[in-house]
Order: sequence, then C-alpha cells, then structure tokens
Amino acid sequence: MKPIFDSTIHEILNERLSRLESHFGADFLFYYGPITDALDKPFRDLIEELKEEPEARTTLFIVLNTPGGSAETVERLVKITRHHYQEVNFIVPDSAYSAGTIFCLSGDKIFMDYSSSLGPIDPQVYNGKNWVPALGYLDKVEELINKSIAGTISQAELIMLREQDLAMLRRHEQARELTVALLKEWLVKYKFKNWNTHRTSGEPVTLAQKETRAMEIARDLGDNKLWHSHGRSIGVSALTNILKLKIEDYSTDRMLSNLIRDYNDLICQYITRNGGEMFFHTRKFI
Repeated sequence: MKPIFDSTIHEILNERLSRLESHFGADFLFYYGPITDALDKPFRDLIEELKEEPEARTTLFIVLNTPGGSAETVERLVKITRHHYQEVNFIVPDSAYSAGTIFCLSGDKIFMDYSSSLGPIDPQVYNGKNWVPALGYLDKVEELINKSIAGTISQAELIMLREQDLAMLRRHEQARELTVALLKEWLVKYKFKNWNTHRTSGEPVTLAQKETRAMEIARDLGDNKLWHSHGRSIGVSALTNILKLKIEDYSTDRMLSNLIRDYNDLICQYITRNGGEMFFHTRKFI
C-alpha cells in the first residue's frame, strides 16, 4: 500500500511544482534540510539535470527550508547556481536560518509571507562533535576577555578562558569574516543590481554606497546583541523596517500564496511522515 500512496503523493507534488514553474516561467528546486558538506554534489547534479533540456530557462527559484549549516558550502552552491542561471530567486515559505539566510541573500529576490522567517547570520563551525554557532562563541570569549581586563573575571571563568582552543577560535573568526565578505559581494552584485537611485532624493546610487549598505546588513544580521538568539526568527517586518532589505511579500497575493502553500505544506508533511533529514525535489527528481 505504501508504494502506491507514495506514487500518488509524488504525482500530486510534481503537478503542484509544475504550476509554480508555469506561473514564474522558471526552473524550480526544493530543498529541505541542513546545509552541510554532503549537499553540494547532489545539488550540482540536479541543477545540471535541469539544464539538459534544449530550451533551458535562465531563471531558477529555490524553495528553501533549512536550519542552517556551513557558509563554505553555501559559497559552493552559489557558484553552481550562478554558473547556470542569470537570475536566482528564493522562496522561504517557513524558515531559512543561519547559513540558509546567507544563501537567500545571494539571490536576486527573496519571496516571503508574514509567517516566513530568516535568522541571524551566525555561521556554524563543526568542533568535532557538534555544529557550534561561531558568533555566539566569539561573543562569549570577548566577554571573558573584557572581564579579565576589568579585573572582574571569576576563577571559573578564567579557567574557561585559558582552556580555549586557539585554532578553533581562529576557525570561528574565519567563519565570521567569510560571511561578511560573501554578503558584501553577493548583495552588491545581485540583490542591489537594479538599485540605481535613492528612493527619497532620486540621486544616483554609487558602488561605494551599495557596498556600505551591504556591510551594514551583514553587521546587523550578525549582531547577537540585537537578536539575542541564534535561532531568532526575523520576519518580513523586521527585514524591511529594521534592515531596510527589499522582500517580495506575497502575504496579500492569494493566488500565489495558495500555489506556494499547497506545494510546500504537502511536501513538508510527506518528509516528516517519512522521517527524512534531507530532501530534494525538481520536476526531474523526487
């Protein structure tokens, strides 16, 4: 019975994905799961498979559901998508945190509704046992150093500070630096490519101004003092009003909202029922 049930679900999902592709006139790739080193090769193969057709489309939409992961992996994924597509857009029906947010910010457009969430860009570093948020780690070390300078550090905190692995500490610093560098490059090159004049003054926008704005967004998204938590949800309102980031909000577009939710909700239920940790879907693969 289960193979028949799965086959029926697959047919429905393929049909709903086809509706989205027809609506946008673009290729679609759905991904659910963490962004780890194991992701880039299957991702590459699926993208190449989509591009095999004679009348290949020039725009890709990625429907993304992820708790985050590796910024280095995101960099490789962006190289793959930009090699094959002139425009890459993201749809976040639920959430894309940490490295998922970094991935979204490589896009030309980000589609979200009022219930969707991005998160602080706190890249995760593998310490041999677990994935550890890099910025939270660095903030704690900085706090201990400041206490040591001020002479207010406790004996227990001093022991913690002395036991820090300097090589691991440097890895966390490198993860932070890489994140800022990637966002500066991608926001200027893709997200800001059509930002030519200032909304209020009408004056031309310079490259230096785009770079400054990109650095401000990277700084604010990486500010743990602002968001307080690695897993904090940052919705459309905060993204547009606090970060001044343009988001394609489909909350009031009933037709598009139904297209996205009918597809995303069903496929996420299917993944949960089967206990999957990683899941891809394109019109050629499920």
